[in-house]
Order: sequence, then C-alpha cells, then structure tokens
Amino acid sequence: MKIALLGYGKMGQVIEKIALERGHEIVLKKDEFNTYEGLSNADVAIDFSIPAVAVSNISSALNANVPIISGTTGWLEHYDEMVTLCNEKKGAFISSSNFSLGVNLFFELNDYLAKIISKFENYKVEMEEIHHTQKLDAPSGTAISLAKGIIENSNYTKWTLENPKLNEILIDAKRIENIPGTHTVTYNSEVDAIEIKHTAHNRDGFALGAVIAAEWIVGKKGIFTMKDVLNLGN
Repeated sequence: MKIALLGYGKMGQVIEKIALERGHEIVLKKDEFNTYEGLSNADVAIDFSIPAVAVSNISSALNANVPIISGTTGWLEHYDEMVTLCNEKKGAFISSSNFSLGVNLFFELNDYLAKIISKFENYKVEMEEIHHTQKLDAPSGTAISLAKGIIENSNYTKWTLENPKLNEILIDAKRIENIPGTHTVTYNSEVDAIEIKHTAHNRDGFALGAVIAAEWIVGKKGIFTMKDVLNLGN
C-alpha cells in the first residue's frame, strides 16, 4: 500500500516506522516546506498535522480521490464541510480524536459506564487529561470525545474547563513534559469513587491504529469511524 503522510512531525515519523514495518511504502512526506506532489500516487493519505493546515490536507486528498485518515484535532468546526466534500467526490474519510486501539475500547467502556451510572444521582463525574507541552489544543480531542460519550448516555449537557454548573462536566486539562496522553474519568460520591483511566506509554499505539485504519479504508467509499474499523457497532 502506498501512503502519503500529510504532516511529518513526531507522529508522522512514528507512523512512517510502523507503516514500513507492515510492508507499506511512503510516497509523500508533506511538511511546511514541500508541496502535495505525489499525493495522487497514494492509495491512502494519513493526516497528523496541526489545526491550521488540517482542512487543506484533507480537502487536497479528497480532491485527488485519495482516501484520507485524519488524526489532527482542533479543526472540527470545519468537519461538516469535509463531509460534504467527501460525499461530493464519492471519497472515503475517517476523522478520529484518537486512533489508539486501546483508547477506542476505552471510549466504549466510558459510554457503558455513563449509561449504567446515570441512574444514580449521588455520583458526580469529572475528567482529567494530561498531555505533553507541545500539544496545541486543550482540552484534547480525546477528552472532548469522552465528554460527548458521557453526555449522550446521561443527564449531563455540556463540558467546561472551569467552574462547572449543574449537569456540566469539568475537564481538568494539564500540560506536562513527555506525557503522550493520560485520560481519567472519575465518578465521585460521598462514600466512594469509581474511576476508569487510559494511559498511553508512547505514540506507537496512536500510529498503529492510524495505519490499521488506513489499511481498512482502501477500496471503500463513505464517512467512517473507528467503530467501523474495529467492528464495535451495537
């Protein structure tokens, strides 16, 4: 499989290593200093860039009829535009806040816990996410996805970074050197606490999940999620 890497920072370099280990070929390493030349030769593109260029990367791939996997966060106000473009081009597109296989299992656990605990009003939820200091957005896309999962399965209505009101989820976003990503969801009551936590030890899990998603999407048409890739649908 021929892969175009749209974004060649730390994550892009780890994805390259994983892809080569799995027998794939890299035909483009797009950074701020080069063009999209070679993109049309790719079987699939993987975007791990920055919010300011994600839309350009995704639209360039879709316009070149190349399936696109995007793990960039912080640009989702334009997500519907990319969905529309994908449908117009009859392309294929997956955007995820986190491609780690473990995190996507964690999403399922988070949804289930929120659903069963919503009947017990004495438990109040809060979240903590910790990432490296180079991460540009806060809270993380993964934390937002976790919050949305809780909202969809409970009486909570929104998330906030400070001073939560009734039915708001507090997300405590921290930035600490050399932390790939840690997410904790805690339900506190006066007598006990229930906690679920995912800790990434390195970037390899994110990269492997993105490459697996890229392998899966080749030959398909439509808008997909990691639930589709991992067959986690109800």
